[in-house]
Amino acid sequence: MLARGEFDLDAEIRSDTRSLWPVVDALLEAAGAELHCLRDATRGGVASVLNELARASGTAMLIKEADVPTTPIVQAASELLGIDPMYVANEGKLVAFVAPQTAEGALAALHAIEGCERAAVIGEVRGEPPAMVLVETSFGGKRVMDQLVGDPLPRIC
Repeated sequence: MLARGEFDLDAEIRSDTRSLWPVVDALLEAAGAELHCLRDATRGGVASVLNELARASGTAMLIKEADVPTTPIVQAASELLGIDPMYVANEGKLVAFVAPQTAEGALAALHAIEGCERAAVIGEVRGEPPAMVLVETSFGGKRVMDQLVGDPLPRIC
């Protein structure tokens, strides 16, 4: 976001690109058969992954906005650019769906991997309303997280 140079923001620009093999191996070891699904969040970000899976499975997803690990600088840049960080491509990140009883162990395994220290449980899968992603806001309300239309940022790779 900062590479666009449209705003006079001063922050270190770091790549989020990294191999996901160590992450996948750790999740498989920690959750085994209770690891239900993995998706790379490169195209369309986390929001697109969640919407695609909710629609394909006919399930609902409830995401807790306060639990999504974003940094203050990402929040600030997103607000200035008028975009939601949930829709921004994340080259070295993935979304994993694990059974609730294995979530704690899966998180512990992820936290031991460089670059995954901020991994978090951000929500849960539900039955209703089918094929929808809802966000529980920090104000206690809920809003729909729609499928991405267009690109919020031009691709630089």
